Amino acid sequence: MKDKITIGIPRAFLYFKYQYLWQTFFTELNCQVILSPETNKKILKDGIDSSIDESCLSAKIYMGHLAYLRGKADFILVPRIVGFGRKEEVCTKFNALYDIVKNTFKEVNLLSYNVDMANQESEFKGFMKMGRELGKNPVLVLRAYLKGKRLQKQKELLLAEKQESLILVKDKLKILIIAHDYNTYDKVVGYPVVKHLESLGIVPVYADAADKKQTALKSRLISDTLYWIFNKELIGAIDHYQKNIDGIIFISTFPCGPDSLVNELCLRKIKGVPMANIIVDELQGEAGLQTRIESFVDIIMERKKTGREAQIG
Repeated sequence: MKDKITIGIPRAFLYFKYQYLWQTFFTELNCQVILSPETNKKILKDGIDSSIDESCLSAKIYMGHLAYLRGKADFILVPRIVGFGRKEEVCTKFNALYDIVKNTFKEVNLLSYNVDMANQESEFKGFMKMGRELGKNPVLVLRAYLKGKRLQKQKELLLAEKQESLILVKDKLKILIIAHDYNTYDKVVGYPVVKHLESLGIVPVYADAADKKQTALKSRLISDTLYWIFNKELIGAIDHYQKNIDGIIFISTFPCGPDSLVNELCLRKIKGVPMANIIVDELQGEAGLQTRIESFVDIIMERKKTGREAQIG
């Protein structure tokens, strides 16, 4: 008999937001966690083959990670997230994801929890329910959840503190990256952008690393009618960091609906800072991407040079 239940976790979508909570929770319950690898060409191809054309690239990547985990774990974690309260909804893909996966990979055993605060379905209730489904003692499940939440919060605070010190760096250009963490840190989507910026001596500043409660509130300075909470947390970072950055790059995947609307809103309303909007699709070429980034950096450098000359004059 197998000693441990194995839980597969796709290294995509909400993994980048909740990785410490998830891994700690299952490890504390004596489960073995199996992570899919970082996105590669095969995962991307498998995801495209398992998705409808209308899916955004991020969703296709997620399906590729699911395909990788098939047959490698007893259960695969696929949460269903609807919203965290009034005007704190998320993109509908996070609500539909469980059903999409269930109907695409019919042979896979899924483990899930719901977050839908409008219907009193909290994260806490969802984790306790998962523990019961795994046959674990409720006291141990509670301890595992609380330990995971503490570690997740600690990691978020450390990341925010590290970035606050990073923006004080002198004599280097700093560019704010406005992108969901599952895009920013994905090897196919955001990594090529960040890697090339760093090769040019640029300091990337990440919107998702800022204090999310603060940035969600500051998003009202751009719009007080938005209800996608993940987007609000990102665009509020513009006001939070604007005095310490030299430019902004928006990164999204084609054809993401919320990002296309929110990013366009920012491009029209934000003034006084250079901005670039990079939309990544499955045909994106790295050479063309690098040319765009270099041109944008040249614009920023020329702008700073002109500003210094004007001050001297």
